[in-house]
Amino acid sequence: MNEPATGTITTVRDTVAAGRATAEQAVVAALDLIDRHNPRLNAVVALRADLALAEARDLDARLRAGEPAGPLAGVPVLVKDLEDVAGMRTTQGSFLFADASPAEADGLVPSRLRRAGAIVVGKTNLPEFATEGYTSNLVFGTTRNPWALDWSPGGSSGGSAAALAAGLAPIATATDGGGSIRIPAASCGLLGIKPTNGLIGRRPIPDWIDLSTDGPLATTVEDLRLLLSVEAGPIAGDPTALSTWAPTVARALPPRALAAPRLVPWGPLPGPVATAFEQALAAFADALGVRVEPIEPEGVFRTGNLDEDWFVLATAEHVARLGRATVKANLERMHPAARAFMEQGLAIGIDEYLAARRRRFGYVRELDELLGDEGIVLTPTVATEGFPADGRLEPGGEPQMLPPDAFTTAVQNMTGHPAISLPAGRLRNGVPFGLMATAPRFRDDLLLGLAAAWEAAQPWPRIAPGYRPFEAALGLA
Repeated sequence: MNEPATGTITTVRDTVAAGRATAEQAVVAALDLIDRHNPRLNAVVALRADLALAEARDLDARLRAGEPAGPLAGVPVLVKDLEDVAGMRTTQGSFLFADASPAEADGLVPSRLRRAGAIVVGKTNLPEFATEGYTSNLVFGTTRNPWALDWSPGGSSGGSAAALAAGLAPIATATDGGGSIRIPAASCGLLGIKPTNGLIGRRPIPDWIDLSTDGPLATTVEDLRLLLSVEAGPIAGDPTALSTWAPTVARALPPRALAAPRLVPWGPLPGPVATAFEQALAAFADALGVRVEPIEPEGVFRTGNLDEDWFVLATAEHVARLGRATVKANLERMHPAARAFMEQGLAIGIDEYLAARRRRFGYVRELDELLGDEGIVLTPTVATEGFPADGRLEPGGEPQMLPPDAFTTAVQNMTGHPAISLPAGRLRNGVPFGLMATAPRFRDDLLLGLAAAWEAAQPWPRIAPGYRPFEAALGLA
């Protein structure tokens, strides 16, 4: 097996802490890379250049004075424009918030990253209200995939994923309420983990109350593990937050692995996706020595159609969060996909909503029983070859809301189980393919160990073709 890949984050952090480069140089490098590459990607939608440079100089002075370096000292970070950064507006990719007042304080994950020494340089794009699997909105436009510019980097954390895949910064934040970490991870050749719900405390209350969590994207397992350790931890006011969690460094593999093309029976996968999935399963069994047992989607959830219930909860809760009157009055100001999402939410009645909430208990039990204490289930992360960057599925057509059978990722948001997308090749259109592993609740360590073994056995390109790893801008690669 190959040696584990050294992380960009740890490389930059160690170099700054040792004085071989400065935090100011790292921030300047990020700003230069964004200036050079962002015009064709549109991944970054706002900068705080002057403040970031001032914070970097202050950190450099403190390091020269002998103060201890944090685990992310001097590392530039981009923040998804769903999360608050003090002094910056949070638009959520919507005209409803395009003129929002600057946030007075950092959101939870940005605050934890900054306390660890990271320096926020700007914000990344997302679909309006984070409701879609491709990244395009009416405020900032369309984000493109650095692997294949006609295609989307996924969503809703698509701006962050595109920025990482192009090497614009070592860290870019992400959230996941229905696949918004894992879909862009798969589409951009990255690692992305949706942790067990509760591992990372939540503040403010998510729009999709029980479904959403923060989590990291990364180019290597070393970086993913580090980010998860910084982001994890409870917060006052979150009734679901775990009191404590610490990742293990063990590489223990699961004793058994199940595999299914989908976990909800939407029909067969498209041919190229099915082929990529079969090849990934064969590589998984051969490289890791874990026997893979096929299962049928129809046998996983008998309580109901989990994906349909996800849409009931997510759409209704988002309408309630914004206010029915506000939604109705502003439908014409929304991106077509967001408008369709909200229109679905407006049609949900209280009985339908509560019935879906009750069925969640059945879904959780069924997946708990399927996985046991140490099992995993493998699926494709995304059930299509990708999405056109602007969401126009038909030439000359309108951008639209993607159908539920395009995704395989809502399951783990409904049940709370952890899931990780692993880079596993590239499709015929140039878009990377992701293999998703789902583990028992609270066994995020099992996924990290699995990812480390996969990385050693099947190393992947850390950066999209035509780009260089971020550390190369500091002369470190």
